[in-house]
Amino acid sequence: MTNSNIDKLIVIGDRVLIEPAVATHRTKGGLLLPAGYQEKEEVQTGYILKTGPGYPLPGDGDDDWKPGDREPRYLPLQVKPGDMALFLLKNAVEIKYDGEKYFVVPQSGILMVEREEF
Repeated sequence: MTNSNIDKLIVIGDRVLIEPAVATHRTKGGLLLPAGYQEKEEVQTGYILKTGPGYPLPGDGDDDWKPGDREPRYLPLQVKPGDMALFLLKNAVEIKYDGEKYFVVPQSGILMVEREEF
């Protein structure tokens, strides 16, 4: 499912990296539709490979303007790697990395996820 070079990528902010799901579609009459058919749809599915740190939180007050070594704080994302995501294609940016196709989607573009928790 994943490429080992994906570990080199760093996802920024509230974005997630999604590997599109390979699905075959059939019409009600049983006609097999080509794999590219789903790409033309408004909604796409895929597996979340990586997530960004989340939404940046404001500092704690008066000393925000001072230089320092404080790490930024983030509100974590709701989605997690391994989730199956249903997302809006219009909010996604398609990228190719090492010959594979991926989508970068902000969390707000994800409609819902399916998570297997045991």
